[in-house]
Amino acid sequence: MPSTIESAEVIVCSPGRNYVTVKIVTSDGVVGWGDATVNGRELAVASYLRDHVCPLLVGRDAQRIEQTWQWLYKGGYWRRGPITMAAIGAVDLALWDIKGKELGVPVYQLLGGAVREGVLTYAHASGWEVPQLLDAVDEKLEAGYLAVRAQSGIPGRRSVYAVASPEPDEPTNGFPPIEVWDTDAYLRHIPGVLEAVRSHVGDSIRLLHDAHHRLTPIEAARLGRDLEPVRLFWLEDVTPGENQEALRLVRQHTTTPLAIGEVFNTIWDCMGFISGQYIDFVRTSVMHAGGISPSRRINDFASLYQVKVAPHGPSDVSPITMAASLHLDIATPNLGIQEYMGYAPDTLSVFRADYSFDRGYLHPGDAPGLGVEFDEVAARAFPYERSYLPVAEREDGTPIDW
Repeated sequence: MPSTIESAEVIVCSPGRNYVTVKIVTSDGVVGWGDATVNGRELAVASYLRDHVCPLLVGRDAQRIEQTWQWLYKGGYWRRGPITMAAIGAVDLALWDIKGKELGVPVYQLLGGAVREGVLTYAHASGWEVPQLLDAVDEKLEAGYLAVRAQSGIPGRRSVYAVASPEPDEPTNGFPPIEVWDTDAYLRHIPGVLEAVRSHVGDSIRLLHDAHHRLTPIEAARLGRDLEPVRLFWLEDVTPGENQEALRLVRQHTTTPLAIGEVFNTIWDCMGFISGQYIDFVRTSVMHAGGISPSRRINDFASLYQVKVAPHGPSDVSPITMAASLHLDIATPNLGIQEYMGYAPDTLSVFRADYSFDRGYLHPGDAPGLGVEFDEVAARAFPYERSYLPVAEREDGTPIDW
């Protein structure tokens, strides 16, 4: 008799930051774990799962991963979007975890086996001033990383994306922190910063930078052209991804490799970028794009156009999503690189992961399933705490993309 889903529940906890975890238990007692974290909107996806998705799962065949995915995606009528796709993605991850455990093999073996010995990964380094940034880069290189994303402060700004400010944070009274942005100052300053980093690390280190959706297409084109002497591994998220034709203009003006896609939720969001060959790397998160099942389709489609995949891997997706990324990465021929920020000790006390890092490469491990177990007892010590991502504004108060 095939195993059926006996129960499905949602656990929200905050070990270092908020995470939404799905627990699926089969009639044979096998437990599968999924991640459904949507940073800053955690309770929305928790409610979507608890109130609408989990009741539908009880009694379904746990082995029918693809059928369940199609059923949740097509049966809900209201398709796509970050909340829906994260919820479906969490279920998909948990079912792959169950299948691996029932068969006694790691998930990557179910995906055709490894095509590489390890997954090239990059770390984040930042500093308000160039000397601080260079020290941060050195720290990552000494830890064994072969690729580093470099971000720096901007003169005249109090705060900048991904960089700790030397000035104390202003109280937010429970509201999102506000970053005041100056595009002209950024475009004047950042090429010199990255030139200094390149000169410091030499030619062999892969160097990345993230503009985080802040630029218009022509501003992005200018930055890409100005950074060509730096020979970046990629320039990420130069402009918002909603307008897929925008990257065509950028591509016409620069040979700097372009990466985009961490906020995309389906293959439809990135299809034009890929088929038009406007980008070099597509960065969908395995969970936010609906799980392993649809991510395989994105990866295969990208391979037809010689576009590489580089899954989003911040610390605001749990180690369950990180593990799922690594299982898919190691079995994907057109992998480019994997983002890896690491996790706080409190996070790792709740999520017990089997994956490992060694000399610039990650490996998903060989534990059955995804290789991450969730400690429900430890999680009780970390109740949910409401938090928000920052909001970016121009100096006149106009909100812009963060």
